[in-house]
Amino acid sequence: MTHPPVPLGTLPTPLEPAPRLAAALGLGPEDLWVKRDDLTGLGGGGNKIRKLEWTVGAALAQGADTLVTTGAAQSNHARLTAAAAARLGLAVVLVLRGSPGASRSGNLALDGLFGARLAWAGEVDQAGLDAAAAEVCDRLRADGRRPALIPFGGSGTLGARGYVRCGEELRAQLPESRTAVVALGSGGTMAGLVAALGTDRVLGVDVGALPDPAAAVVAFAAPLTSREVTAERLRIRRDQVGAGYATLTEPVTEALRLAARTEGIVLDPTYTGRALAGLAAAVRDGDVLPGEKTVFVHTGGLPGLFGHAAAVTAAEEGAGVY
Repeated sequence: MTHPPVPLGTLPTPLEPAPRLAAALGLGPEDLWVKRDDLTGLGGGGNKIRKLEWTVGAALAQGADTLVTTGAAQSNHARLTAAAAARLGLAVVLVLRGSPGASRSGNLALDGLFGARLAWAGEVDQAGLDAAAAEVCDRLRADGRRPALIPFGGSGTLGARGYVRCGEELRAQLPESRTAVVALGSGGTMAGLVAALGTDRVLGVDVGALPDPAAAVVAFAAPLTSREVTAERLRIRRDQVGAGYATLTEPVTEALRLAARTEGIVLDPTYTGRALAGLAAAVRDGDVLPGEKTVFVHTGGLPGLFGHAAAVTAAEEGAGVY
């Protein structure tokens, strides 16, 4: 049974033209638009809000009084789960990869501001992180709490329903759009867009969060659409991962500067920076063409910029001296 979503976001989000960024990428001035899902409102905004409306809605319907979720230390999803819990009067435990003490900046500062409790899992893989979260849920039940485990990244068929709605917004806002470009992390955002728009109209830029992101997209999207969704049909670029999820590459550094200096839009070094670097590469190799309407889906993540030392250094070094 699918429970109704709980309203958390400021929706629909705006769709804005980006003519100067378009020109810098080699597109026409009317070819590029930005879907501002960084402006979803709650907790600093971002794409996870749309997923949390569904996953937290299900948790409330099941009588949960505590939300538990997992992520990297600078997880946007963890930050917004904490914000959702605060708004709804729920407790929240964030099970994070790594160890305490390395940083208290970026998303971690907001986690604390929202009143989250943190459980550090150490340097574990996804299976180890899931096991740590299950142990936390067991301890909460032993203490008489009613925990609900929200999936990694908020992603799954249920959470992807939030991005079906986003796809429907895009169809209404710009019916003639050819391609929606989006960061591909845990898979739910791209899955919802694929279910709403079709495999040929969504280009995902892999950020390196999963070993097989295509499989995740197929698994989450297929139950939401009558269209055929297979890994072979998906449009996915895997050229922006670099040395790994947490690293900063030169194309991403350039993408951060380009968006900021052409449109005054701030991206993050893990997701949206990689997505724009992927769009730039797609224009260069002809996967995205001038004369076609392209939408860049800005999924948020600004606080993560301030938790990424290399990105902060690169940004500071970009300032000139007068």
